[in-house]
Amino acid sequence: MAKSRLGFGYFLRTSAALAAIASGAAQPSLAQSNDPIRIGVIAEVQSIAGAATPGGAQIAADEINARGGVDGRRIEIIAYDNKSSSADSVRAFQRAVADDKVSAVIASYISEVVLALEPWAARLHMPLITPGAASNEITRPIHADYDKNKYTFHGYLTSASQALAVCDAAKDLLVDGMKMKTAVIMSEDAAWTKPLDAGYEECLPKAGLKVLDHIRFSPDTTDFTPIFNKLEAQKPDVIVTGISHVGVQPTVQWKNQQVPIPMFGISAQALSPSFWGDTNGAAEGIPSLAVATSSTAVTPKTKPFAAAFRARFGSDPAYTGYTAYDDVYLIADAIRRAGSTDPDKMVAELEKTDTIGTIGRLQFYGRDEPFTHGLKYGSDNVSGMVFQWQNGKQVTLWPAKIAEGRLTYPSFARPTN
Repeated sequence: MAKSRLGFGYFLRTSAALAAIASGAAQPSLAQSNDPIRIGVIAEVQSIAGAATPGGAQIAADEINARGGVDGRRIEIIAYDNKSSSADSVRAFQRAVADDKVSAVIASYISEVVLALEPWAARLHMPLITPGAASNEITRPIHADYDKNKYTFHGYLTSASQALAVCDAAKDLLVDGMKMKTAVIMSEDAAWTKPLDAGYEECLPKAGLKVLDHIRFSPDTTDFTPIFNKLEAQKPDVIVTGISHVGVQPTVQWKNQQVPIPMFGISAQALSPSFWGDTNGAAEGIPSLAVATSSTAVTPKTKPFAAAFRARFGSDPAYTGYTAYDDVYLIADAIRRAGSTDPDKMVAELEKTDTIGTIGRLQFYGRDEPFTHGLKYGSDNVSGMVFQWQNGKQVTLWPAKIAEGRLTYPSFARPTN
């Protein structure tokens, strides 16, 4: 996997190339070349969530190549480690376009990173898909100035859609299933959780949960004791979470301190198959919204992909593995339909996407819809799923059509209703 080693000299060497691309330099035509179609993958390979991104993309590329590629052209994945840095991500994006001549980029599960890349996708006319970032702010500029920003696609559920999914699941599992009535929102202070929390505040009451408090904490927090003490004093029936950059620490302290309140919502690190070991089993009873797990056939493609990933890399994929795998297929299919790697033609074909991926039926919202180029949410599209860690395994609880078990909590956090 290629890694970006970029500095000031890089900008001097490539400024002319970037200017040429920005002014509309021609992209290679599919029909006129047998060269590989290169897709850049910019990922946080040292993190739990980001490590699966290039692996998922590579498996898709290998499958496409085994079937003859895209009209005879091979897919080549060019991977870059962005070290969870927006600045490194921008440098990698520039290198991917100017030096490595990619036709599209799949980048990052961190919203701040994707927001930094989005203007560059517009400037360089480079199709960009995020496999895991959530912030509503990613789709906002696409809707506001389509002609300029149409090159970015949101290949994961927006924060607004995730809030709806959590509330839909909470209605079924918590309100109807456990007769819960009150909740406290506890989220990390990040770009993706601002619209998530706004969504929670609107939809949790509609689901039947009165919101008693709303706590936002720094992602650098290491001691959650004061937060848990405050929550205990308020006696909510459930803590509804929005956490991604943290996860291990609050989970371990929740268990060690025997916090008598169950958790629900989103814990992105819990999606990783290593989370049980990372928390030394404190994950018992932790649920989270997800888009796929290795044991559940969300679609006919989910479990075969997870098995292929496990065979190749020795572990189950994190959520970005599934989405990056799907994104490579979306890009390849768009190029095939367009008959070209011309970016404007690719965008037009990506907008027509209607296919079954590993996480559901994949379609993008249109130009006139508020979340332009966002992944469609709903029972007929990507609805999400809720699993819970039980006895070292991720057990799917919701929706009912794919459920493998029932929601249950450790004795210290078990509801009394």
